[in-house]
Amino acid sequence: MSIEEQAKLGREAALRLASASTDAKNNALERIARNLDENRGDILEANEMDVKEAKKANLTPSLIKRLELSDKKIDDIIEGVRSVIGLEDPVGKVLMTTELDESLTLYKVSTPIGLIGVIFESRPDALVQISTLCLKSGNAAILKGGSEAKNSNRVLFNLIKDAIEEDAIFKDAIQLVETREDVRELLKLDEYIDLMIPRGSNTLVRYIQENTKIPVLGHSDGICHVYVDKDADLKMAVDIAFDAKCQYAAVCNAMETLLVHSAIADAFLAAIKTRYDEQGVEIRGDERVRAIIECAEATDEDWVTEYNDLILSIKVVDSLDDAIDHINRYGSHHTDAIVTADERAAERFLNEVDSSSVMWNCSTRFSDGYRYGFGAEVGISTNKIHARGPVGLDGLTIYKYKLIGNGQVVEDYVEGRKKFTHRRLV
Repeated sequence: MSIEEQAKLGREAALRLASASTDAKNNALERIARNLDENRGDILEANEMDVKEAKKANLTPSLIKRLELSDKKIDDIIEGVRSVIGLEDPVGKVLMTTELDESLTLYKVSTPIGLIGVIFESRPDALVQISTLCLKSGNAAILKGGSEAKNSNRVLFNLIKDAIEEDAIFKDAIQLVETREDVRELLKLDEYIDLMIPRGSNTLVRYIQENTKIPVLGHSDGICHVYVDKDADLKMAVDIAFDAKCQYAAVCNAMETLLVHSAIADAFLAAIKTRYDEQGVEIRGDERVRAIIECAEATDEDWVTEYNDLILSIKVVDSLDDAIDHINRYGSHHTDAIVTADERAAERFLNEVDSSSVMWNCSTRFSDGYRYGFGAEVGISTNKIHARGPVGLDGLTIYKYKLIGNGQVVEDYVEGRKKFTHRRLV
């Protein structure tokens, strides 16, 4: 079957799914959860093949870590599916009601986007997250995973397909493509595909953005910052800066640059270096940092680098203004945090830093669809239209207007026989 034929089938499925009931969608998701649980041996066997091939190909440890599945990860995947079941259906919500005139009422109602193409790298668990979010939000999906996870992706896709297609309304709702040539063909199909979501390296995202007419939702870089203010609690700041870098370094919401106010730099840097040394973090500091702790030299390139590894650039700043200016200049509008006891400083940071998620006294690692209560996410968007931040169910819907009348015609309003009331009801 050609990629265009798959897209046509997906488009037809999307039109059916738009009217699927909440019960039908939740029942399909529960069948997915059961299928994954009952076939975990097949999943782990396929994943072991992928991991062996990845090691032979000398992929980086961080990529291999993303690729690996385990019984615990499968438990987490299943829990993620069931958490989506528990979420409110985002389709059919009345977002606004306006009376245009007596018995002429306008409704703004949430609807699915349609057929969504998602291209992702390394993580096979992403295939399940994306599929379940698309299904719950009434969208069909064409998925392209990384070649390094091809065996895992095939098994997971077949288990999902078998589970949902017990109900005919979901036939062809999830499609899988596997090659780079397939991607090139997908990007031409703006007639069928409503939205592309790339998840992966900045190289991948930029390639997608530059080679399609289809709207693209996503982010190309995850250059996240933590700023430790002069009024920060030292222990809190150390714990947050450690978690933001070390809890899982190979993800887009991990901190890449640490900014430290000069008033507390001596005490803070000595304390955090001890923690980082225990985890083998490579520190790259500016001249003022290197005067306090021993580390490598940071260059201008470090301020715009997403390491996805246990590498961190650190800069000493003299004020909140300096910190905000640095983040807005070098950041990627993804996730940035301030640690401070000064409420006014925090308020300024939250309002003036131009990022999709801004945080006060907590780790950047919270910027995640599951942790935000969205069930999971299809990705994180730094866009300023449609959806921003972790994109969960609501970010996979758009809206339409429904106008309900009782024989009204425009001529009456043009000629002045009737007047609009334009009264907001909801």
